[in-house]
Amino acid sequence: MNIYLVGGAVRDELLGIPGKDRDWVVVGATEQAMRDQGFTPVGKDFPVFLHPVTHEEYALARTERKSGRGYTGFECYSGSEVTLEQDLSRRDLTINAIARQDDGTLVDPFHGQQDLQNRLLRHVSPAFVEDPLRVLRVARFLARFHDRGFQIADETLALMRDIAASGELQTLTPERVWTETEKALLEPSPWRYFEALRDCGALAVVFPELDKLFGVPQPPKHHPEIDTGIHMLLTLQAALKLMQTHPLEKADRVAVLFSLICHDLGKSMTPEYKWPSHPGHEPISAHLAEKLCIRLRAPNPVKRLSLLVSEFHTHCHRAFELKPATVMRLLEALDALRRPETLPLFLLACEADARGRTGLEDRDYPQADYIRDCAAAARLVEAKPLVELGFKGETLGIELRKRRIVAIRDVKNCYVKEQ
Repeated sequence: MNIYLVGGAVRDELLGIPGKDRDWVVVGATEQAMRDQGFTPVGKDFPVFLHPVTHEEYALARTERKSGRGYTGFECYSGSEVTLEQDLSRRDLTINAIARQDDGTLVDPFHGQQDLQNRLLRHVSPAFVEDPLRVLRVARFLARFHDRGFQIADETLALMRDIAASGELQTLTPERVWTETEKALLEPSPWRYFEALRDCGALAVVFPELDKLFGVPQPPKHHPEIDTGIHMLLTLQAALKLMQTHPLEKADRVAVLFSLICHDLGKSMTPEYKWPSHPGHEPISAHLAEKLCIRLRAPNPVKRLSLLVSEFHTHCHRAFELKPATVMRLLEALDALRRPETLPLFLLACEADARGRTGLEDRDYPQADYIRDCAAAARLVEAKPLVELGFKGETLGIELRKRRIVAIRDVKNCYVKEQ
């Protein structure tokens, strides 16, 4: 029995990236031998075991043979005679097919170290095309490592195009698409994920709503970048820049970034004779965002924020033009008084939308402070004093809302005086 550290742990170690999870491959062992040494079997599709002390995953070396369509259409074999090189040969990228022995010696039959030095994401073998999920994985790795100078090798991109054209991507379940996309949104350069999918033709298959945005023009006065798809990618960059000073939990980051992916979907439905303007695109965007979230089985918080940003981002941009009663309706639509945690995420997305335009990346966005102040003022108007005055039932709600609108009007007057 020989045990090797494999995959991402070795790759990240060579790149000088702090390690997280470690995966091990065991050569020359059987399932019974692993059990005899106290390992706990956990694998469903192939033999994987948890170490009795560290609880890290140890997998028996295996081979894979394509036996059907999709990413699940494989037959695995993990006999004790399977070699380390055979196990490494089934992996997706050369930089993920490096193993390390206990003494530190590296086993690198597919020249992954050279590709690390050359900053290339290159497939291990022609068997790459057998698993359509690898298209999304390579795109995600580009999102992770692009800021370190990595690019997809030309020949690998060609194979990704072959997969996209083969119809195999349609076998991916919504859950797998969402999982890879969610991971990509947590990478340093998530927009590269969508660029890579578009470069190989996969975006039109996996995210046709997004693919349709490219080539749709917007008014140059407001959008110097013109192209709606490019604007969508720029909003992701703007949001990440804002998050440097306003860090978010992972789930909130995913929700904000996905809401920006969705926020202009309706512009793809604008008749060409109306280009480059897109009147009424907001409710259409919300409708398409809902369909996309349902299709991908996105978490409810992601869906909720995506719908809100899609339908009301223009309201936020025009905040100073809105009447106090309209601002109140916006806060009610956001449920900002009962669920205050939503408002900062909505405002961050709106500010990223405003900054996600060529040449306007550092433009001030006072609308966010204004809406925040309006919400704070409205929140200070509580029901208890009104109840003590005798208001109750429907009249209580009406009076409470009227007084909150007055509070918002006071905020608006202060902003007008300052200007």
